[in-house]
Amino acid sequence: MLATASVAVALAAADTYVVVLALTDMMTGVGLGIDALQKATPIISGFLLGYIAVLPLIGRLADLVARQRILVACLMIFVVGSAITALAVELPVLVTGRVLQGIGGGGLVPATLAIVADLWPAERRGTPLGVVGAVQEVGSVLGPVFGAAVLAVSDWRMIFWLNVVAGLALAAVVVAVGGQPLRRPRGIPVALGALALVVGGLALAAPARLATDVTLGVPFVPFGDSTSRVLTPIGLVALALVLALVVVTAPRWWGLLRRADLPGAVLLGLALGSVVLTFAASDPEREVVGPLGFALLPVGAVALGLYLWRHRTTAEPLVARGVVRGRARTSLVVSLMVGAALVAVIVNVPVLARLTLTDSQTVAAFVLVRFLLAVPVGALLGGWSLRRCGDGLVSGVGLLVATAGLLVMSGWEDGSLDGPMATVVLVLVGLGIGLALAPVNNAALADAPADAHGVASALVVVARMVGMVVGLALLTAIGLHRYYETVAALPDQTDTKALLAAGIVQVQTVFLGAAVAALLGAVASLGLGLRRRPADDHGAPSGSPLSTARLG
Repeated sequence: MLATASVAVALAAADTYVVVLALTDMMTGVGLGIDALQKATPIISGFLLGYIAVLPLIGRLADLVARQRILVACLMIFVVGSAITALAVELPVLVTGRVLQGIGGGGLVPATLAIVADLWPAERRGTPLGVVGAVQEVGSVLGPVFGAAVLAVSDWRMIFWLNVVAGLALAAVVVAVGGQPLRRPRGIPVALGALALVVGGLALAAPARLATDVTLGVPFVPFGDSTSRVLTPIGLVALALVLALVVVTAPRWWGLLRRADLPGAVLLGLALGSVVLTFAASDPEREVVGPLGFALLPVGAVALGLYLWRHRTTAEPLVARGVVRGRARTSLVVSLMVGAALVAVIVNVPVLARLTLTDSQTVAAFVLVRFLLAVPVGALLGGWSLRRCGDGLVSGVGLLVATAGLLVMSGWEDGSLDGPMATVVLVLVGLGIGLALAPVNNAALADAPADAHGVASALVVVARMVGMVVGLALLTAIGLHRYYETVAALPDQTDTKALLAAGIVQVQTVFLGAAVAALLGAVASLGLGLRRRPADDHGAPSGSPLSTARLG
């Protein structure tokens, strides 16, 4: 089960970055010109929104029902999202598919980490947590490579059809190895679901033989002046079937959502979604806060305040009382800083390569591979080290190594990427950041109650992703401020070499900011404990009836 779930996590992680090389083709596929890049940001931010905003709810559900059911449900959501994305010919449909992919892919992570908590006692979780962290980072490495390989022989839609095939195969394996048979829906729900898939697929695909036929093409004709394939008779029928399916199956899941604190999930999701859309949709060259940010941030703040009020007053809150305490609270801080440092390297190493080494985006991306390959190796080493060392020691040492490497990178200039020393530094930074991945999860799981491992894992992942989104916006804004200051001070603002030097200053500033984030994470790691703690986990021991029931 853990092996299958880990492969699924790698698949979802790959999908986060798979659009890097396919983005321009995807824009063309939904009618956007190459000059409308800003309009295409929802393709990326939509995935992040689904990934982050719903994670706490899925983590809570993973604590209430069998992990197997959560994994299968998330994989099926991922499959449906991939199919919608593959069929999309308009931006709203494409973004909807990406949001569903994010929900399904993101939900796999807390369920998988919770499986580790079920199968291993606290003192032995380090290595399996390192494995999960490693495969997630391997997926991030393989995403662009997978996208490039598919684009070499087919178009961008094939990327997502292959996701459909892989997701279905993994769901079948989870069912086969899960230990307990899943309850099979029968009758009306199955018929409605099958009809919704067929009719919805036809509406989005609009096969030429049907859509252009004088008689059979009538259901595919858009209403009024619309050109949307959804706003057609067959599209509305598909939506009606989906609504009917929701109504018919509501008795099966509504009670579970209420038990999971659906109002709290909506409030916390609204707060997280406001943060994601504020910073992920911004144009770094002009703004830190996105175009709707000044409206979204107050809404998010109100939603967070209401959630905190509900957390204190409701009998069973979304995040159980006692989850965010002690080392779990510190884990969130460290994870936030790790996310900020990680994204700074991922984004700005290719930028520096384009400025000083090559004009090819592909070659620049391969420069980053040195770092990306080191991160999963560091994750494995970090997990293995927890056998003898405390969480804080492993995380702190790793982030101090990353800090030192990032400080060196903040002094990189034209030609710095040419020599072997660049590879050494990138590998050390990757190893250092990777070392911190398993300890933060280990500490959060060890200090969380046994019935809250899913939501505890979800919060750690959310903190890291928020760190990436907010960290990228803030560090890029600071770097661009230095860039414009440098350009303004130039005696000749048309001097190409001087402008190149100003661009390098921008990248150096971002690396310096990332070094500060890594250092803050190293300091915060002291709160995770420098010595290996005795087995004091609140959870059930490996092989116990409780852990077996949660798995099945």
